[in-house]
Amino acid sequence: MKNLLIIGAGRSATALINYILEQARQHDFFITVADADVELARQKVGGHPKGRAIWLDASKPNDRRDVIGRHDVVVSLLPPQMHLELAQDCISLGKHMVTASYVSKQVFRLGDEARQRALVFMNELGLDPGIDHMSSMQRIHKIRAQGGKITAFYSYTGGLVAPESDDNPWHYKFSWNPRNVVLAGQGTAQFLEDGKLKFIPYRRLFRQYNLIDIPDMGQWEVYANRDSLLYREAYGLRDIKTLFRGTIRHQGFCDAWNALIRIGLTDATFPIVDSDQLTYHDLMEAFLGISQHTGSVKDRIAKLIEVDPEGEVMKKLEWLGLFSKRRIKVNNVTPSLILENLLLEKWALQPNDKDMVIMQHVFEYELNRRKRKLTSTLVMKGNNGSDTAMSKLVGVPLGIFVKLLLLGKISTTGVSIPTMPEVYEPVMSELEDYGVKFIEQEE
Repeated sequence: MKNLLIIGAGRSATALINYILEQARQHDFFITVADADVELARQKVGGHPKGRAIWLDASKPNDRRDVIGRHDVVVSLLPPQMHLELAQDCISLGKHMVTASYVSKQVFRLGDEARQRALVFMNELGLDPGIDHMSSMQRIHKIRAQGGKITAFYSYTGGLVAPESDDNPWHYKFSWNPRNVVLAGQGTAQFLEDGKLKFIPYRRLFRQYNLIDIPDMGQWEVYANRDSLLYREAYGLRDIKTLFRGTIRHQGFCDAWNALIRIGLTDATFPIVDSDQLTYHDLMEAFLGISQHTGSVKDRIAKLIEVDPEGEVMKKLEWLGLFSKRRIKVNNVTPSLILENLLLEKWALQPNDKDMVIMQHVFEYELNRRKRKLTSTLVMKGNNGSDTAMSKLVGVPLGIFVKLLLLGKISTTGVSIPTMPEVYEPVMSELEDYGVKFIEQEE
C-alpha cells in the first residue's frame, strides 16, 4: 500500500482530496490529511475508509518530520514560505514532494541533492502556475514539431466570478487566497516586447493594462504578471522577441484597484495602532495626509487620486464602504490587512454563487515563411460557492500527478515544473474528463 500525506485542508484542498480518495480504492492508496484544524481535515476526508484526518502544526519540526517519515509522497498546500523546511525534511527522509506553488530559489537549489536521492520534487502544478505550463508546452512542442518558429507568446489567466453571479460593481469575488489578491503585483513586472526588456513598477502596474478579446465574452483587462522572463528558459523560448504573462480582470477593475494603491490601502509595511477605534471614514481622512479642509472626505480623496468624484472608480470605493462611519473590525494591523478584511466580507462567494476561470494563450509563429497566430482559450465555471472551478483546476492536476507518481509512472527526478511530455500529456488528457478543454482559433 502506498501512503500519501496531504498537508493543508484549506479551500484549494477539496478537489485534490476528493479526487485522490476516489483513486485510493482502485490503486490501494491510503490518504492522510493533516491540518492544524483537525475538524476541517475530517470534513474533507468525510469518513472515507481509505483516508484519515490528523492534527498537525507544520511549524513544529519534530511533529512534522514524524508524520512525513510515515508516508511515501507529501503534497504541500502550506503557504509558500514554509516549503523550504518541508523540502529539506523530505530530502533527509527520502520522500517525494509535490506542490502547486512557485519554486523559490532556495528550493530550486535542492535539485541536485533530490536527483542524487532519486526524489521527485514537482512544483507549480495547479492552475496558474500549473495548467498554464502544461497547456502551453503542449502547443509549443506541436508548433516546433511542424517546423514552426515562435516569435511571440502571451499567456493570461483570471480567477473571476461567473456572469450569472456577478452582482457588484467591481465584477469580482474571491475564489482563491484573498491575501494574494490584495498583494498582487507588488514588486516590478518584467517582460519582453519586440526584443526589448520592459519593466512596470507596482505604482504604475494597474494603470498600464491591455485589453484582450475572449471569444463570445467580449473584452477584458490584463495587467502584467511578475517576471515573465523566467519562462524563456523554462519553455525553451530563448530567442523569442515578445513574452508576456498577465492576469485577467473585468473592465474597470484595474483603474479602481489603482485608486486603492494610490490612497495607500494596499500598504503592508506598517501597522495602524488602535485601528479598531477608527471608522473607515476616519481611515480615508487619515490617508489624505496634510489637512486641507475643503469639501467632503470623498471629494478630497477623488481629488487626491485624480478621478471624477461621481465616476465609476469612486462608485466602486463607495460600494466597499470606505466612506462609511462603520468601525474597522481588526486592530493594530496594516492597511492591506484592513482592506483584506473588508474585501473578505464584500467579495465573498455566496453558497449558490459560481466562480469562473479564464485562461488564454496566444502564439505568434512563422511556418513555411508565413506568419501565423494560434489563440487557445479555456473558460470554466464552478458549480457553487464551495465546488469552485478554481478549486478543481488547482486540485485535480495535483491529484492526477500524485496518482502517476504513486504508480511509478514518473521518472523525472530533482526539482521541476510540469513542462515535460511525461507529465503534461497524461495530466492534460485526464483533465479533459473534468471539462478542461481549450478552444483553438488559427489565423
